[in-house]
Amino acid sequence: MAVAKKKEGEEAEESGAQPPSLWERMERPAPAPRTSLTLERIAAAAVEIADEEGGAAVTMRRLATKLGVAPMAAYRHVNGKDDLWALMIDRVSRELTVPDDVTDWREVLRSHALQARQLMLAHPWMAVMPTPVIMLTPARMAVAERGLSALAAHGLDPDSVMAVLRTVTSYVHGAAQTEIALRDYQERHGWTSGDETREALAPQMRYLMSTGRYPAFEQYALGASHKDDRAWEFAFGLDCVLDGIAQRLGI
Repeated sequence: MAVAKKKEGEEAEESGAQPPSLWERMERPAPAPRTSLTLERIAAAAVEIADEEGGAAVTMRRLATKLGVAPMAAYRHVNGKDDLWALMIDRVSRELTVPDDVTDWREVLRSHALQARQLMLAHPWMAVMPTPVIMLTPARMAVAERGLSALAAHGLDPDSVMAVLRTVTSYVHGAAQTEIALRDYQERHGWTSGDETREALAPQMRYLMSTGRYPAFEQYALGASHKDDRAWEFAFGLDCVLDGIAQRLGI
């Protein structure tokens, strides 16, 4: 199999053509295998490792151990860490779906955004993924295509359509990354609730509030009722983003 892959690459180099991409290779009918190792198995194992041990634990050597193969075996299927990240992202992103009968741009983007937050919380290693890898996979492209199509139906120009999609995507990733970072910070300190966190940070907060420099923040600290409701906070912020888009574009 390794020899065949090398020969394919050599032929492409000689002809001046680019070698087939990861996704092209994934969709091609597989030849009679010498081993049960496949891209799907590699992706599943890598996701399991990342979920259990963190993204940094996903190495070719660790992957080979989990799959029960020689360390170099995975390299016959993936070219390196970028391919591996892409396979992992694609696998978990297949969960991002919206029913076919939902066509309203706002509902499509809102549904994907809410699901994406849940996906990142379930797989926190996604928060440190390189952005190009997050987008250029079949599953991620399908999500983007659904959102772009729903927006384009309103006659918007291509630049506006993509800017809207990226704005919503940026909100989702920024908010989810912040939530994951806060959760990790609390776990490292052994704080199991918002009340425990606030109690631990109370000396710092009391001093800062005593300076009188932060009246708006003090008003929030004393009067907010959704301090620990991250789902409410995310949905409210998302609706603000979508409201702004609707107002700006008149859709």
